[in-house]
Amino acid sequence: MNTLTDRYLAATLRSVPTQRRDEIATELRASIEDMIEGRTDGGQDATTAEREVLTELGNPDVLAARYADRRLQLIGPTYYLVWLRLLKLLISLVPAIVGTVVAVVDVADGKGFGAIGSGIGVAIEVAVQIAFWLTLTFALIDRFHPVSGLPDWTVDQLPDVPAHRDISLADTIASVVMLVATIGYLPFQHYQSWVHETDGSNIPILDPALWSFWLPALMVVLLATAVFEIVKYRIGHWNWRLFGVKALLSLAFSLPLTWLALSDRLLNPALGDRLSWLAEGDNRNTLGAAIAVGTAVILVWDLIDTSTKTRRRTA
Repeated sequence: MNTLTDRYLAATLRSVPTQRRDEIATELRASIEDMIEGRTDGGQDATTAEREVLTELGNPDVLAARYADRRLQLIGPTYYLVWLRLLKLLISLVPAIVGTVVAVVDVADGKGFGAIGSGIGVAIEVAVQIAFWLTLTFALIDRFHPVSGLPDWTVDQLPDVPAHRDISLADTIASVVMLVATIGYLPFQHYQSWVHETDGSNIPILDPALWSFWLPALMVVLLATAVFEIVKYRIGHWNWRLFGVKALLSLAFSLPLTWLALSDRLLNPALGDRLSWLAEGDNRNTLGAAIAVGTAVILVWDLIDTSTKTRRRTA
């Protein structure tokens, strides 16, 4: 026999435990026959009745899962929201940080702009690994350790009504990209700048002696600022605590830069050998003063603008 009912039973029984197949086959066949009989007694054609009954019973794989008490989901509702919340948190922070660190290291090794591709590739790989291992972990927990100690939901967990977001995603992306580009340029200019010796060798723009401390320290501050931008976006609005962190990071970058510029420690002394205008008169000190003044103006303007936004938001 190869009727629709036989085919439906075969498709259902292949996914249920072997020891229960005879029992389920007898029960399911009897149910189907009773349902068909009820329709034919009402005057419906037997073939049409059989087709409609099987259609009403639905996908045999789903029916088999109900008989076997098997869930058709990777992560059930008990752990799904916890998994999703943790996944969003990790994906929004870890890949960007790891990718930035890899790009900076590659630039320091002299890979130039190729380091950007390496950083992006590593960030994507980290994101995939996080998604895979986190999902696998929650799937195993959901299968073998169901509902253990998760707190019940209460109305106290309701979030506040969403307020107007002061910090846009576009601004955050632009800030992070600019910071990462600056971090990458610091080692890049050491190996590939626009100033060269007569034999074609590279002349770094910044004094190579700064690599003993100041340039790595400034790169750490820039990296911390990039992380701060991501955290700031997640919070969504300015507050005085964020303003304090912003001020500290800005001062940690601007004050050393200003001091290095004013004390003639920022630019490479060898630049004067190739840039004649830089060696003339007091041009070198004037350029250093201009860099210092520009840095101070940007710092003051940024702090005033940020404090205004914070005061307006917290008023």
